[in-house]
Amino acid sequence: MDLKHLIGSEGESAAARYLKRQGYTVVGQNYSCRYGEIDLIARKGPYIVFVEVKTRKDESFAAAREFVTPAKQERVRKTAMLWLQQNDVDLQPRFDVIEIVGQGRRQTIRHMENAF
Repeated sequence: MDLKHLIGSEGESAAARYLKRQGYTVVGQNYSCRYGEIDLIARKGPYIVFVEVKTRKDESFAAAREFVTPAKQERVRKTAMLWLQQNDVDLQPRFDVIEIVGQGRRQTIRHMENAF
């Protein structure tokens, strides 16, 4: 596994732990289909939440959330639609972004609910 994938995988694990601490139940991770991939799928209250996780070691170039482009948002929406067709869920879909900046104990996690 290359460094980029390792950082991404560690970020997704940190995001899943964060969501659990916030009272979410993680029901899926790295769901992929022909349209794209969803990093995390979680539920809380009336929502099924499709989460895009962006991890960066620093923000010197740009904020991690800036990499969730309109094209990426569209791929996540299409992927979520397919997941909803395959899973019997009677919850309101929501699309969140979790941004993780830093490494180890010096990570900052920002959760943007209903980001797109």
